[in-house]
Amino acid sequence: MTAPDVPQDNRLREVWLLLATLLVAIAGLIYELIAATVSSYLLGDSVRQFSFVIGVFLSAMGLGAWVSRFVADPVRGFIWAQVALGVIGGFLAPVLFFSYAVTDTVGGPLYGALIAIGALSGMEIPLIARVLETVGARRFRFENVLTVDYIGALVASLAFPLFVIPNLGLMSASLSFGVLNLAVALLSLWIFRDRALRAQWVACGLALVAAVVALVQAERLVSVADQALFEDDVILTEQTAYQKISVTRFRDRTRLYLDHSLQFDSYDEYRYHEALVHPAMSIAERHANVLILGGGDGMATREVLRHDGVEHITLVDLDPRMTALFRDHAELAALNAHVLSDPRVSIVNSDAWRFAEQSQATFDVVILDLPDPKNIALSKLYSREFYSLLIERLASGGALVTQSGSPTYAPEAFWSIVATWGEVRNPALPDDTLTTLPYHVYVPSFGDWGFTLVTPLPHRARPLSLPEGLKFLTEATWSAARSFPPDAARRPVQSNTLQTHALVEYYLTGWDRWFE
Repeated sequence: MTAPDVPQDNRLREVWLLLATLLVAIAGLIYELIAATVSSYLLGDSVRQFSFVIGVFLSAMGLGAWVSRFVADPVRGFIWAQVALGVIGGFLAPVLFFSYAVTDTVGGPLYGALIAIGALSGMEIPLIARVLETVGARRFRFENVLTVDYIGALVASLAFPLFVIPNLGLMSASLSFGVLNLAVALLSLWIFRDRALRAQWVACGLALVAAVVALVQAERLVSVADQALFEDDVILTEQTAYQKISVTRFRDRTRLYLDHSLQFDSYDEYRYHEALVHPAMSIAERHANVLILGGGDGMATREVLRHDGVEHITLVDLDPRMTALFRDHAELAALNAHVLSDPRVSIVNSDAWRFAEQSQATFDVVILDLPDPKNIALSKLYSREFYSLLIERLASGGALVTQSGSPTYAPEAFWSIVATWGEVRNPALPDDTLTTLPYHVYVPSFGDWGFTLVTPLPHRARPLSLPEGLKFLTEATWSAARSFPPDAARRPVQSNTLQTHALVEYYLTGWDRWFE
């Protein structure tokens, strides 16, 4: 039964406005997260990008809340805001990706759209509150509207990493929530049809058709954007819960990109992987049991299995889709000689830190083939605390190696990694430090690239024991790799810890110095 002093249509309007508050709160936060994620993919340094995006978005919301007082008709203002959000927010990701592909810049469109979306989102709650008052909502309290809004924010923050990105990807997610805003506008037009303008029906209808068509064609849009972003033909692109995987091909060359950052070029990857794997395998007293952190493409595993005496390899990579592709996809598996199907290889899809913390196994060789430390999430895997965990998993006569970035492009970052290992307690010789051996090689796709070899026991100066069939590494190239020119030589730098994360700033400053 409806209370006699509250008309039936006003009760419907009251319920709808509270539901709309929930829906628009979800959409608004999703747009914010999409903007931050896209900017992190394209510009790097996720902490900086998320901080800038959140700050600008919240400031724009405050501006929108203030501007809302000048809206004469709150119903019409709310509907126009939903139409505008459906268009600007819905096409946010497509515009950002195509802008970056065409102009190689994304800052202007990103922050312009972010200010518009933030301002429109900031107008929503004050307008809804005014409409609720005008429809005579029973026991209306402004805090009830805010509670529903905050619940929507919680739903969006949980759904974004767990459902939205793994199942939709950025392009489809942006368009899907644009359709949601437009659907809110359309239902509001019907519920408040006595106050709606014909222009709003037309604008909403046209925008909804455009957004739905774009959503249906989202996969094609992704393909077109990828073709514009990459020089080569895109043969595979997938958004996983952890990263965007893109594989391109030019003639007989295959390239892998993770979040648009090049990971390898099949034309010269052997240089990198031979330099990464074989010195440690040769210096270790035994190499029966090997641990590889990262390296989900299987290239490092391929090099490890060139050595006789390898009994078991544990490959730890966070993204199960990455290891599945390079195990099961015929063309990609061929690049690593199908080693991920070898019975000696166990794949563990887990966080590297968690694995190091929970594992009780001991390994003869540990190989860190991790992404560059361009943000805090990755920097922790280059920290003194993580290295202290990991060294406990290494046999006393074993060897550990980590890729360490470029001593030419970012020398402070390179030597910070070396310095960090120098501060790690030596479990085999508690009164001594670990033995560190920095070296570098030239990889055409990356330039000058460096590595750090670590052993608990001092190793004897002797020729490397290299397997047959290598294309790059020889005793002569190994000797040259240990020599650094003055402009890349050791320098005083801070070590990297969870408290300082000095490595991130070294890394970003070094690369910006060359490429910005």
